[in-house]
Amino acid sequence: MSLVEMKHITKTFPGVIALNDISFEVQPGETHILLGENGAGKSTLMKILSGAYEPTQGTLVANGIEYKRFTPKLSQENGISIIYQELSVINEISIQENIFVGKMVTKKVCGIPVIDKAYMRKRTQEVLEEVGLKRDPSEMVGSLSISEKQMVEIAKAVAFDAKVIIMDEPTSSLAQEEIQHLVSIVERLKSQGRGIVFISHKLDEVLTVGDRVTVLKDGTYVGTYNIRDMDEDKLVRLMVGREIKGTYLKEADEEYPDETILEVENLTRKDGKARNISFSLKKGEILGFSGLVGAGRTETMEAIFGAAKKKSGTIRLYGEELKINNTYDALCAGIALVTENRRETGFAPFFSIKKNIAQALELKESSFGGMTGLISPAQEKKVAEEQEKAMQIKCASLDQVITELSGGNQQKVILGRWMASNPKVIIFDEPTKGIDVGTKSEIYKLMRQLARQGIGVLVVSSELPEILSTCDRILVMGEGQIKGEFTSANANEENLVRAATS
Repeated sequence: MSLVEMKHITKTFPGVIALNDISFEVQPGETHILLGENGAGKSTLMKILSGAYEPTQGTLVANGIEYKRFTPKLSQENGISIIYQELSVINEISIQENIFVGKMVTKKVCGIPVIDKAYMRKRTQEVLEEVGLKRDPSEMVGSLSISEKQMVEIAKAVAFDAKVIIMDEPTSSLAQEEIQHLVSIVERLKSQGRGIVFISHKLDEVLTVGDRVTVLKDGTYVGTYNIRDMDEDKLVRLMVGREIKGTYLKEADEEYPDETILEVENLTRKDGKARNISFSLKKGEILGFSGLVGAGRTETMEAIFGAAKKKSGTIRLYGEELKINNTYDALCAGIALVTENRRETGFAPFFSIKKNIAQALELKESSFGGMTGLISPAQEKKVAEEQEKAMQIKCASLDQVITELSGGNQQKVILGRWMASNPKVIIFDEPTKGIDVGTKSEIYKLMRQLARQGIGVLVVSSELPEILSTCDRILVMGEGQIKGEFTSANANEENLVRAATS
């Protein structure tokens, strides 16, 4: 008997059919992969299962009872828990309080209900041990790493005996050893008879962790298959309806003009998270930054972009020294940053697509540090329409709120915003995090196209195949410093890992 079943689910939004007659089920003790390109309908389907959305048509079955819809409360009562890609933990309270937020356990003392802190601490300690998180229940969640925060989310599901746990892109921010730990936890949860819904774009990971896979495309059901019958090529064809060729567009022995776009010399942050960083970027090339999580790659890019204070060092663009004290200075100088965490620092979540695209240009054309000056509504619309076409953004309207889009289309909006500002250098920090293989291909093509147009391209990536295949030169960082430099001719995964861990 299925733990939960979704029958003939259809969901429509104004002007858009997001899901069309989708059926999906989760069995006890299985990891069921939900696969598809960005915009395929995966998140919408899971939001219906978690009670965040109401289906337009169809039914849900749990514990032998059929429902027209779930509310969040009803979904939880039926043992369904969802862990979103953007984690919902609260940094300002303890692990214990995060586990029991909204579900405080009470006991009666002299007939008066009071919070049972002793029980909650004991239960928190039990579930932390179960998921392998060696932290004290009283520790503040804000002090934890991303992977540890994810363990707290899983512990929260385990604490209230979730039968179905939905994991949306759970490994997108994790290092390799952290991924292995997560896989072991998934196997442990399966052995207890729980069902796992696992959403990921990393096909090698899907083939390792999954038992069955359901593929969606453009809101329609493609099929459900046993993982043992699949390989990466088959999954790609099912997802996109075509073979992805030329995903990586680095040309062999491609020559570049002997012209330097960007020079960074002895750059050191005030907090010491990046120290004595020196490199140059040639016209036409893509320069990559590799290293383990916490190596200082993102921290270096933040210092270049003015998002973090630098202690010393110089930055030159086409030989001219830049005075960058903040991000507005960087924008005006022609430096753009596509950040790693698009939801927190990449876009304005309550703005429309149109406003998000026009934002950088508005600031650049303003005065007094961005305090005055706006572009006209007509120009704003024109700029947004140009970038919608250039980036192939899938949306019902440019007036949609950006959070209604898939992760891949949100990333395209961010890229469109920076392209509208006519940048001279674009920094891509984990540019394909949580993005499907088809959209990855489009972003790689764009990066190579920008480089050929003479725009400087810097890429930070934790995915070694990505950085090896897209970059012409690679700098390896560790402990806030550059540990090694490789050309495309002598770079391989072994060399990069050795340099990063030396």
